[in-house]
Amino acid sequence: MTKIQQMLFEKQDLVFKKFQVKLNPTVDEKTIIGVRVPQLRAMAKNIFSDAGQFNIEKFFNSVPHKYFEENFIHCLLIEQINDFEECSRRLDEFLPYIDNWAVCDTCRPKVFKKNPEKALVLAKKWIKSHETYTVRYGIGVFMCYFLNENFRAEYLKIVAAIKSDEYYINMMIAWYFATALAKQWDAAIKIIEEKCLSPWVHNKTIQKARESFRITKEQKEYLLTLKV
Repeated sequence: MTKIQQMLFEKQDLVFKKFQVKLNPTVDEKTIIGVRVPQLRAMAKNIFSDAGQFNIEKFFNSVPHKYFEENFIHCLLIEQINDFEECSRRLDEFLPYIDNWAVCDTCRPKVFKKNPEKALVLAKKWIKSHETYTVRYGIGVFMCYFLNENFRAEYLKIVAAIKSDEYYINMMIAWYFATALAKQWDAAIKIIEEKCLSPWVHNKTIQKARESFRITKEQKEYLLTLKV
């Protein structure tokens, strides 16, 4: 057992493991140790600050990992890389090994916010992938970094053009547009009014937006009239 694996088992919570198993039906429960995310973040921070002792390079190269939480640690380590080129390279290497929504939605590098033009190029590349969670990650980049000061209405059309039969891609599209409705209502509502999304994603977007505290009562009532 590696040093990182030993650390993970020292933090094991079997009650939490049962909870994680239910949340992640696509993951083999034998690979879930049961470590809470705040503990994983603290571990990743310590590992990153003492990269030599933990031999991060070897860890990055030891994919596919055996345990669910090792994948979490992997993403949380990438998240801390301050050099954009290295960070993007590590993501390109690791994204094909992601097989669940929880790990996929974990990594949000700060260096992407500092380099939006470069991050946009990557997001556009990732959403064209044939890998479910690479596409999902690309949509997540659009949602996290391009719905505020870097927003352009054309980005909504880029995401709306993604068509898939994959549940975890479609859920991410719905989440993206529900967030867009909260942050960029005037532009995002046009996508809903014009029915640019598949019926399932369209209705799921409306459902998620109506569950949001960031959407006004009047907006929620109007969205309800747009269900298909």
